[in-house]
Amino acid sequence: MMPQFMDAHQHFWHYDPAKHVWMNENMGVLKKDYLPNDLAPLLKNCGLDGCVAVQANQAEEENDFLLNLAAKNDFIRGIVGWVDLQSERVEERLRYYKQFDKIKGFRHVIHDEADVEFMLRPVFLRGVGLLKKYGFTYDILIFPKHLPNTLKLVKAFPEQPFVIDHMAKPPIKNGHTQQWQKTLKAVAARENVSCKISGMVTEADWKHWKQADFTPYMCEVVEMFGIDRIMYGSDWPVCTLTATYEDVFSTVKHYFSTFSPSEQQKFFGENATNFYNL
Repeated sequence: MMPQFMDAHQHFWHYDPAKHVWMNENMGVLKKDYLPNDLAPLLKNCGLDGCVAVQANQAEEENDFLLNLAAKNDFIRGIVGWVDLQSERVEERLRYYKQFDKIKGFRHVIHDEADVEFMLRPVFLRGVGLLKKYGFTYDILIFPKHLPNTLKLVKAFPEQPFVIDHMAKPPIKNGHTQQWQKTLKAVAARENVSCKISGMVTEADWKHWKQADFTPYMCEVVEMFGIDRIMYGSDWPVCTLTATYEDVFSTVKHYFSTFSPSEQQKFFGENATNFYNL
């Protein structure tokens, strides 16, 4: 079988200001529809075979929207959806979503919660604790300040597959790495946790970033997680705030060009395929 190369993190939406409230006044470029017809040529130009579509709206209708897109576009290999993990009915909902092969896992936008302790709420932990039973992964979307609690979360469920989105959003613009590096390293020591090298351009200086800005962060993540627990993600179309799809891909491709072909194959496809069971 030919190796498959994947974008493990991107989004689709029909823009709706009532749904996409996270798009602020500086994000005008995002305030339009972004759909599979827009992404398909970008993937092809970069030699990628498929993608994982990640929720951008915290409602179950998002799952229906993404499932509909995936049914019409084979290159959407998996979906990271949303369910209310705090609901008393969460197991019923997980059981329901198990029938859809394209739904591989779930995510909650933790970094937008006002309560920094959100992920340690007993009702949330109960929901996370049910994911493994139904074969679902969990994407962790956080800021560096959430990493100490993230360590508690991943320790509590050592058999649950977790992946850190966007490298936990290190402060690339100001270059303050010490606390991020120290706390992420402790999380990376847990073998049930992977990491997406994604979302870097939006954490940098939007107008003046350069390739060299990202190298130290990629070096750290590769060293922490190893070649078997990292995966490529574009974070398209959010990345278009500051870069083209090709910019993002070439930045990461350049860094990994010194790695062996088998290591590049793992990072750009095999690891995501295995993690999400694509």
